Amino acid sequence: MTTRLLSTLALSAAAALTLASCGGGEEAQQDDAPAEESASGLTLEEVQESGTLTVGTEGTYRPFSFHEGGAGELTGYDVEIVTAVAEELGVEAEFEETQWDAMFAGLESARFDVIANQVSITEDREESYLFSAPYTVSNGVIVTLAENEEITSFEDLDGATTAQSLTSNWNDLAQESGAEVEAVEGWAQSVTLLEQGRVDATINDKLTYLDYQETEGNENIKIAAETEDQSQAALTFRQGSESLVEAVDEALAALAEDGTLTEISEKYFGADVTG
Repeated sequence: MTTRLLSTLALSAAAALTLASCGGGEEAQQDDAPAEESASGLTLEEVQESGTLTVGTEGTYRPFSFHEGGAGELTGYDVEIVTAVAEELGVEAEFEETQWDAMFAGLESARFDVIANQVSITEDREESYLFSAPYTVSNGVIVTLAENEEITSFEDLDGATTAQSLTSNWNDLAQESGAEVEAVEGWAQSVTLLEQGRVDATINDKLTYLDYQETEGNENIKIAAETEDQSQAALTFRQGSESLVEAVDEALAALAEDGTLTEISEKYFGADVTG
């Protein structure tokens, strides 16, 4: 397979990798077209006058937006990021939880002011929405057993066996890389097959791997290679909210400079995924 084809495939996969585990599922991720009647944009002054920034999020998407213990306080990487941003703006973050397939409609109807739910920046979405500076970047990764010395690139997957969900973008990348795919339901099953020696590798997004390692600390597996292309996730706003987005970008820059973003990232992933 040519390098150019591999790069194209990796880019296609990376474009959606940050949302690959979203509670709404992969098909639901496509349901992000604007509502038929959109509310007007929101200015920084309006947010500061109200004293609140209303945030749309799932609340079921660990480790980004979830309830501790299933019924505890809403927390997560995205929740802490947007809360810190709101504090920089001098307002309070208030959360409205909704399913993924209703997320963009809620933004368009002004049910909330911003989405904080690992929304990937894509060309199609940029035509309909405004995005902050990205606060998460992630690559696709090949995961192998720690002792594996044979797979160090995507080219090395030619003839190898990988464990993949058949509905994921990573399945396409594995097949186009020449791998024989063993179908699985998700990441946990992929790791099990890998440790049992039934597959040689699995492809997934780096955030999934880091989150798993932060919880499990599995020394039996490692990242063998990464895609060059990255997915970027950002806070998402209605069109016409330019002054608010500009202020949010300034807040994110300040939080990056004082180390807050890195601190939040390392809390959830054991690494800096903020870029």
